[in-house]
Amino acid sequence: MSVRIVDVREATHLIASPIRNAYIDFSKMTTSVVAVVTDVIRDGKPVVGYGFNSNGRYGQGGLIRERFAPRLMEAEAATLLDDAGTNLDPDRIWATMMKNEKPGGHGERSVAVGTIDMAVWDAVAKIARRPLFRLLAERYRTEADPHVFLYAAGGYYYPGKDHTQLRGEMRSYLDRGYNVVKMKIGGEPIATDQARIEAVLTELNGKARLAVDANGRFDLETAIAYARMMKQYDLFWYEEAGDPLDYLLQAALAEFYPGAMATGENLFSHQDARNLLRHGGMRPDRDWLQFDCALSYGLCEYLRTLAVVKDAGWSWRRCIPHGGHQMSLNIAAGLGLGGNESYPDVFQPFGGFPDGCRVEDGILTMPELPGIGFEAKGDLYPIMRALAS
Repeated sequence: MSVRIVDVREATHLIASPIRNAYIDFSKMTTSVVAVVTDVIRDGKPVVGYGFNSNGRYGQGGLIRERFAPRLMEAEAATLLDDAGTNLDPDRIWATMMKNEKPGGHGERSVAVGTIDMAVWDAVAKIARRPLFRLLAERYRTEADPHVFLYAAGGYYYPGKDHTQLRGEMRSYLDRGYNVVKMKIGGEPIATDQARIEAVLTELNGKARLAVDANGRFDLETAIAYARMMKQYDLFWYEEAGDPLDYLLQAALAEFYPGAMATGENLFSHQDARNLLRHGGMRPDRDWLQFDCALSYGLCEYLRTLAVVKDAGWSWRRCIPHGGHQMSLNIAAGLGLGGNESYPDVFQPFGGFPDGCRVEDGILTMPELPGIGFEAKGDLYPIMRALAS
């Protein structure tokens, strides 16, 4: 059986909402949805792989349609296949997309490539008739663990949202089985944020732990001021205090904050990840790495990032990807990461996981679905199916 990519399609969807973090609002946020259509027929229909980019970076329709999809469509079909010629080869496809691309400058193109890469891996697993997490475990000689830790991300700034509403949001995450929750900081004065933190901790009442996220807002002085204020609370982590490329700030902050820190969601290559581990003062016994394959050239590049993590002496269990999407969920289960982010309420229908999946004591058990499992998410799959029709 020979396999061929018939088409690569993109549609840009609005995921706007009035929420904001310390740096941006989401009033005009978009995402790209991609369908990689193959000539493999199952149950009378072609096998289609789907992907989309994580929130926080806008849709990449221009780059996908004008640069990366044409390279795949213009390539000889055989150059995109594995050695047996019976399935697509994600690494060869990735190399084809990146032809004539200079090194460095990982901004928007890393998102475009990562979105297509997600759809390619979905197609590969479907053609193999395997859940992606099972396929990854088999390919990379790991032991699949269908039980994945999730934390609930929310706590955004929202017009008119007072402490009562913030507490109610966090209480709803406890009711849905989460035992770690996350909220935003840095968008209001430090005294206001301290009151918000204390309100949430009062609501959690020891039943769950709290992580906080500054979204890269602080200079070193402000980051240290927050560190000194927050170290009394035993937080789950203090996330992305400063600019993601300011490794010196991250290293200096570690001297003032004894608790766990997290960063990496806005680093888009294995080279940037290596620089963080070399120069960012990150501590492998307590800190967390949040690289997101959907923003950083996809799983093919993420595997190189994981190699960098291992070479630096870190456990992959210290990786909890940003993004709250099913692709990272499969990677976490298949390659043994520390868990995955979850958006129970925001960025719908792209946030969340297959219908019927429940979180119990912070753990989601993976369903045995072919590919990434988008077809089992009832509010998302119709959008994807329409693109492939």
